[in-house]
Amino acid sequence: MSDLKKRFGRLVSAARRAKGMTRQQLSEAAQLSIEMISRIENGRSGARFETVERLASALAVDVSELFGTPSKSDVPIRPALVNVSARLARLSDKDLEWVDQLLDTALRSRG
Repeated sequence: MSDLKKRFGRLVSAARRAKGMTRQQLSEAAQLSIEMISRIENGRSGARFETVERLASALAVDVSELFGTPSKSDVPIRPALVNVSARLARLSDKDLEWVDQLLDTALRSRG
């Protein structure tokens, strides 16, 4: 269970930082103590559903975003990337390998 708490905490922290908020600001917006925010973000405490809802509301994100996979360096998802990913997911394994080789060649030629 502690891995789940740590993962949830990392996602809350990433969402907070992406919004440019301090722990104090999140604490005030979610009506939670700064100590509770710290414990959640550090994975030392879980969160009840009511707390999760407060955090999501304060961060102006959908609750599901606090349970998703954190992105590297908190870079926002780009629509073009989502579109390409969806198209690639529909390809056969053979076609996907071809696209992978094509991408390697294209990127290699760019330097």
